[in-house]
Amino acid sequence: MFELLKLNMLPPLEDIAKKRKMLGLTQKQLAKLAGVSQSLIAKLESGKVSPSYDKVKAIFDAIESLEIKVDYKAADVMHENVVGVQKGRPVAEAVKLMVNYGFSQLPVFDGEKVVGSISEKTILELMASGKDLSEISELLIEEVMDESFPQIGKNTPLRIVSGLLQVYPAVIVSDKGKVVGIITKADLLKVLL
Repeated sequence: MFELLKLNMLPPLEDIAKKRKMLGLTQKQLAKLAGVSQSLIAKLESGKVSPSYDKVKAIFDAIESLEIKVDYKAADVMHENVVGVQKGRPVAEAVKLMVNYGFSQLPVFDGEKVVGSISEKTILELMASGKDLSEISELLIEEVMDESFPQIGKNTPLRIVSGLLQVYPAVIVSDKGKVVGIITKADLLKVLL
């Protein structure tokens, strides 16, 4: 009975999954930070276990300590040197940039304005369609590009960036209409180090 009363003093258990996702954490990462097992996090999130107060408190304490760190802004984690490709260039140029820099996606520019994106996935889908490889290499990026990555301001809180990165592979950071950086999932995870 006393255990149940103490549990009622904590935020609702449903908040664990919401807050974990807002922080861009996996269940395994949260479990490690809270000193509990990943399976406990999974069971709590699915409502399949009646947890002890101490374990739930440890999880919420870990989340809270990260939320305090989340005073980070987009400018704190972005890459300033944005590697992109112009829309009128051939696909082969995008592939070369991806290979040279180890990126799986790039923003597509028209001058200094972001107008789309191109990814390994899109290029692999073209290859799987049976098109001749030399034909794919010579296609213009604007013919095959995907939608642009979302654009945010430098002062956007990291929790918003995290939410966007659950849907998009990258986020463009702009200041007064000028692109000043890019953030990927890997950049966001570095905050935890």
